[in-house]
Amino acid sequence: MLKRIQINNDSWVPFGIFEPNYVKMKKIISLLFLMCFTVLRAEEGMLIPSLLAAFESDMKAKGMKLSAADLYSVNNASFKDAILHFGGGCTAELVSNKGLVLTNHHCGLGQVQAHSSEAHDYLKNGFWAQTLKDELSNPGLTATRIVRIDDVTKAMNFGLEGVENGTEIAKIMQRNMQQLVDDATRGTHFKAEVKAFDYGNSYYLMLKEVFLDVRLVGAPPSSIGKFGGDTDNWVWPRHTGDFTVFRIYVGADNKPAAFNESNVPYQPIKHLNIAFNDRKKGDFTLVYGFPGVTEQHLSSGNLRFIIEKQRPMEILMRTKSIGVIDAAMKSSDKIRIQYMAKQARLANAWKKNIGQIDGLKQLDAVGLKVQFEQEYMARANSKDEWKNYAALVPKMNQLVTDKGNYVFLDALFAEYLIFGPEYFKLCRNLIDIETNYAKYTESGELQKKIDALKKGSDAFYKDYDFETDRAIFDVLTNEFKNYLGSSYVIPTIANEQLTKQVYEKSIFSSKEKFQDFLAHFNEKSLKKLTKDIGYAHFKTTWKIWRDQVQQVSAEYNAAMNAHLKEFVKGKHEMFPDMNQWSDANSTLRITYGQLEGSAPTDGMAYTEHTTLKGMIDKFNTGNPDFELQPRMIDLYKEKNYGPYAQNGELWVCFTGSNHTTGGNSGSPVLDANGNLMGLNFDRTWESTMSDFYFDPNRCRNVVVDIRYVLWVMDIYCGAKHLVDEMTLVK
Repeated sequence: MLKRIQINNDSWVPFGIFEPNYVKMKKIISLLFLMCFTVLRAEEGMLIPSLLAAFESDMKAKGMKLSAADLYSVNNASFKDAILHFGGGCTAELVSNKGLVLTNHHCGLGQVQAHSSEAHDYLKNGFWAQTLKDELSNPGLTATRIVRIDDVTKAMNFGLEGVENGTEIAKIMQRNMQQLVDDATRGTHFKAEVKAFDYGNSYYLMLKEVFLDVRLVGAPPSSIGKFGGDTDNWVWPRHTGDFTVFRIYVGADNKPAAFNESNVPYQPIKHLNIAFNDRKKGDFTLVYGFPGVTEQHLSSGNLRFIIEKQRPMEILMRTKSIGVIDAAMKSSDKIRIQYMAKQARLANAWKKNIGQIDGLKQLDAVGLKVQFEQEYMARANSKDEWKNYAALVPKMNQLVTDKGNYVFLDALFAEYLIFGPEYFKLCRNLIDIETNYAKYTESGELQKKIDALKKGSDAFYKDYDFETDRAIFDVLTNEFKNYLGSSYVIPTIANEQLTKQVYEKSIFSSKEKFQDFLAHFNEKSLKKLTKDIGYAHFKTTWKIWRDQVQQVSAEYNAAMNAHLKEFVKGKHEMFPDMNQWSDANSTLRITYGQLEGSAPTDGMAYTEHTTLKGMIDKFNTGNPDFELQPRMIDLYKEKNYGPYAQNGELWVCFTGSNHTTGGNSGSPVLDANGNLMGLNFDRTWESTMSDFYFDPNRCRNVVVDIRYVLWVMDIYCGAKHLVDEMTLVK
């Protein structure tokens, strides 16, 4: 099963084989008891496309002119066929019959950085391919289309009646899952996965077409794509041109194929038209994408634990790292290029967590949880058949009290070993080789593993600065040990001496040392590796995390998920008239709402859109996050907006009342007719709490207007040939 972590704005990326259990807990999340569907408010909820018929009348009442079948169909081309899961963590959309794809700038930032250098600074200056031959390949990048979504709950539970042993249940369900996947993909080029929803109350199979050749076509300069930087991240008003352009290539048969010079642009069965008409407050908006994780069912004790303990630790650890990186990026263009995407990943969750805590406290989300839990228990005690539900809330809160510290430690180890010093990435790869050395030697795979490490190390050291990583290691190791206290003892030398040993004598301290080590790798190299202070420190820490912390954290997660499964089941049974929706779990979803502003706090009112004038006003403050290139100033003074203005103004961004979360980055925002209004890329500061608690009066998603995207392509960057590929509809 693909694992993900949040990176930047509302986006998610694949994680890896060693996933912290506190992240795993987020994955075993919900879908929907079909018999308990109730009509939702337009603003709240993430709907399963295959079940939209139940909501069609309400969506049309809000202004939609499409049918449920227009949005999702298995037998005919529908809007779902234009929506892509981009890189496993974002959403993208097809906008031409030549496979042209739009997503967010921060979703493509890693690819732009990979192609950048001091000689070709695409981050600062932007990149635009003038011909197909100029488009740049991106090894490992994928884009995935959902072919169909099937309810397989009954099939997954086949053979479980009367079985009580947990291990046996898991074996049966794994066997059922494999059978479903095999049956769905047999004789096709498709892939499939079965996802658990509502903590295992229901299961759905996703049949997927995975495209393997996705090339970079264009990206605006960072002064547009990242305008506002950390200052504006997660806040409104916003003026960020958060978009990047890619293209899907396929084999001659129009099917997915690995990168090859002979591949041709993909001809999609559906692409989106561009809404080239004026907007107004109250317009219908629909977001179609792959939201990552929401956790609306957590108990009051669990939410309090996150607010008071886990989030503050994560914020402090990242504050330390970001402080080092920000200073280093200002010192040279080389380090700025090397660390721009990394800084964005760290800073995004850092600032989001700060706003999330603030929003949850302002709303008194814990108090609201307590109120509902009291009502839940009272209702459970009102009927004999419901009495088993009454004990669930106390059990969940007590579990947090008894074992929540292991979840905290799980998150702490992740902040240090996964999001901390970068040389740890090389260590993780070597642990696999050390552990499986005999097996790889016997099978003949060892040299392939070593060659892969050599190749990967070229890319690693290209975007690695020795002194920056050393400073991160120094400050984070100190904070890590402070938080760890006496819980576990990491048997290494004092911090100052440890830092010196790692970054002056370890095999990881330079590209030359590391590649020389790999070039002469043999059985003796394993002994050298285990004595290396950098590797020994990582391995000792990793082993404690994996063998001790994660073991108890896994037990906690298993127990909590079992309680939550029954808790959600009870909510549907006992509160049939409550607005209930399925938690996000990186599957294709739809939310609908309106183009509208908000009044999140007393005395504050947000308008629903921003214009280029506001961008210039921010530039005039002198804040370096609002840096613009002279061309933007000139075009503004000339009012050279081409055909992209509305009433003499160039809209840049707008907000909607759609319920979005991580993974919705790049999601198309469609109008009542299904035309593309803009690209979703963020939420407002007051909305970051919506992963746990949604407030329709405060929560708004942030969208870059498609007309501004086209203006940047055409007028600002001179890439009108890409606009000409699209279908503009008035």
